[in-house]
Amino acid sequence: MSWPTNLTSLSLLFATNLVSPDWQVVTNACVLSGTQYCATVPNAAQPRFFQLGATVDPSTLTGKMLMGYQGWFACPGDHSPMNKWEHWFANQTPVATNLTVDFWPDLSECDPDELYPTNLKMADGSTANVYSPWNQKTVLRHFKWMKDNHLDGVFLQRFTSELGTPSNFAWRNGVASNVCAGAEAYGRVFAIMYDISGQNEATLLSTLTNDWLYMLNTMNITNSTRYIRHKGKPVVAVWGFGFTSRTNTPAEAQTAISFFKATGCTVMGGVPTYWRTLTSDSNTNAAWAAAYRSFDIISPWSVTRFNSLSGADSFKVNLIIPDLADCTAHGIDYMPVIFPGFSWYNLQDGTYPLNQIPRLGGTFYWEQVYNAISAGCTMLYGAMFDEMNEGTAMLKMVPNASGLPVGCSLVPLNSDGYVNLPSDWYLRLADQASQMLRGDIPLRPSIPITP
Repeated sequence: MSWPTNLTSLSLLFATNLVSPDWQVVTNACVLSGTQYCATVPNAAQPRFFQLGATVDPSTLTGKMLMGYQGWFACPGDHSPMNKWEHWFANQTPVATNLTVDFWPDLSECDPDELYPTNLKMADGSTANVYSPWNQKTVLRHFKWMKDNHLDGVFLQRFTSELGTPSNFAWRNGVASNVCAGAEAYGRVFAIMYDISGQNEATLLSTLTNDWLYMLNTMNITNSTRYIRHKGKPVVAVWGFGFTSRTNTPAEAQTAISFFKATGCTVMGGVPTYWRTLTSDSNTNAAWAAAYRSFDIISPWSVTRFNSLSGADSFKVNLIIPDLADCTAHGIDYMPVIFPGFSWYNLQDGTYPLNQIPRLGGTFYWEQVYNAISAGCTMLYGAMFDEMNEGTAMLKMVPNASGLPVGCSLVPLNSDGYVNLPSDWYLRLADQASQMLRGDIPLRPSIPITP
């Protein structure tokens, strides 16, 4: 079976009858042949019918951009095991001085049962509301936005430091179920990414081992048809090994990687920016060189490592190009991180400036997309879909100050002089970035759409 390369956002589906068809994704690997994608389909005992469906191919990360999905917000009244403020406010008093986000979500499409009141007020005196990913309806809405903008899916963040607390564990499992449901409902893909930040070093390996076995055997997470695979195996990511802020040893990292591989996974590592040279944010023990290269996919962290267009260009020359060459030489896939900007003024109690790394109306983001693809990268990690605490969120957000709660230090999308950006602007940019990654549109150094 073959189809044109400009249709790579679609999946090849098959059914055994057309009366009441149960369309399923063909999981045979696709290969590029000239201007066509081809999949070898074996003979079958009964007739089969084929079509291209508007679902993301779950059999490979190649040609895909997945965003990080934190899913870490909680609110009183959301009926979650937490039932308290998490990540919206620094404590349980939801006022401006306790805010920990720098951007504000556009909730104009949400129904009343998706809104949770704060003590903040809008300009018209109405209550300012927020959302909770414990509410499956909202997570499904997020995945609808992904489908509307032809986005591939997400890496769901799973923070190991939280999993030892029963309420946190149940909360994380509920969000994981919602993400799975969203991906299945809207034909997107997802994978689990463990973040080991803040994890007790002594219990890290047992936490990873026990939780992944729970995800496999109790939640059956990889049984979902929407769980992403790469090179024939489900993908799992671990973020945090090797950073100077941690004391894990290369041997411990190797043990964790070997465990995941033994369960039949393709393993991705979220590693320090300078993993290749063992400098700066990377531990310098020479044994880390082999540990990093034990991953099947390497994804170096780049958020805040540069703050300008020229900085992004230097990052391409000094890191992306040699990183990709090193990975290619060792048979490892390479998934660089791109981000739209950065701001954590409220999270850090005003220690850092508001709008610390300006988005420049999307120009900063696009420069990174162009640089990565022009360097030869075939997959991208987008930081992040919903990270409003550090200001890297891509979901629909309030465009201008008139839509923000009064008396708050927040960044509207029209900062930096870009006054006509719609709330879905960054989803639309991600759509264009994904199309350029797949080759659906030509490689372009400038944003190819207008607001």
